[in-house]
Amino acid sequence: MERCNVIIVGGGIVGLASAWNLLRERPDLKVLLLEKEKELALHQTGRNSGVLHSGIYYKPGSLKARNCREGKKAMELFCAEEGIDFDICGKVIVATEHYEVPRLDAIFERGQANGVQCEIIGPEKLRELEPHCRGLKAIHVPESGIVNYRQVCHRLAEIITGCGGEIKTGAKVTALVNRQQPAGVVVETTAGKFEADCLINCAGLYSDKVTAMSQKREMRIVPFRGEYYEIKPEAHHLCKNLIYPVPDPAFPFLGVHFTRMIDGSFECGPNAVLAFGREGYAKTNLHLPELLDTLAYPAFWKVAAKYWRIGAGEMWRSLSKKAFVKALQRLVPEIRGEHLEAAPAGIRAQALFPDGKLLDDFFIQSSGCVVNVGNAPSPAATAALNIGRLIADKLPKR
Repeated sequence: MERCNVIIVGGGIVGLASAWNLLRERPDLKVLLLEKEKELALHQTGRNSGVLHSGIYYKPGSLKARNCREGKKAMELFCAEEGIDFDICGKVIVATEHYEVPRLDAIFERGQANGVQCEIIGPEKLRELEPHCRGLKAIHVPESGIVNYRQVCHRLAEIITGCGGEIKTGAKVTALVNRQQPAGVVVETTAGKFEADCLINCAGLYSDKVTAMSQKREMRIVPFRGEYYEIKPEAHHLCKNLIYPVPDPAFPFLGVHFTRMIDGSFECGPNAVLAFGREGYAKTNLHLPELLDTLAYPAFWKVAAKYWRIGAGEMWRSLSKKAFVKALQRLVPEIRGEHLEAAPAGIRAQALFPDGKLLDDFFIQSSGCVVNVGNAPSPAATAALNIGRLIADKLPKR
């Protein structure tokens, strides 16, 4: 049985950032990262929109707000030092209806409280920034940016292995024992059995399943599929950078928006619909045991009852391209269905408490020798390098 100091479960950006932080602070440690897939960053990290978030949306003082601000600075510095392309291109958050203006003002106040560089602009300034966008009022956030997070992960992996860390792919965790005496953890995987002083659970979509292997889980992951369209080259002129709607404050999703990608392509989306499996990226993907697990969770039905109207709208946009386009036309009236072609979907791991509360912050808890990252949705990619430091600090000091 292979022995090491720290095992990290999950080869997404948070797991890699945790290993990177540990080896920077303690190069003498033997660190092993386990990833169930044959490649790194294939799920949430590799299927997001690649935005460097500013931290404007998040409740002041929350883990999201603090880690997003510090993590964004760290990510920009890392990319600059490692030769990874990124662009601080700016974004606009646009109110298209009068009822959205108070929500927009509240977001601006949060941005100010979080130290985000932002300003309220009117229709004329909005047209200067995004000539084809319509709106009554907007927030300009010049410090938002774009990057390829999968490229960041590949460089982190190179640094980790160069510092003596080990990354083992094709190693799905099947069981673990969180020992008290002597303190430590034993991990069984499809690639063998491993022993360590500590374990960090960064399993993303399966983080609650890994948590349940060593302690009672306080929440459960519910997977939401986010569907995207790619904008065809003939319509690229309709968007210059990032165009976002005013999100519904009752729902932890930002609404369908326009995104310029670091490779020069443009995407729009995502919506948010229940996925029929934790990795059910296509509408036809069905993982029956995982779907039944979600449907058997009473808290899911509490959320469904509370947000059924919003959920129905999201489902309709999933089924109808015309409805999806109509939502986009609120921001850019000239966009048409023929300008769009289907792009790969992503899935968000959304933590849900038994009382039906959708957790809207990062959630990291320790139990003995195990640190569980129970909820790390957007902006976790932006904040990853700082989240990794926070996780490293939670490990026992011995």
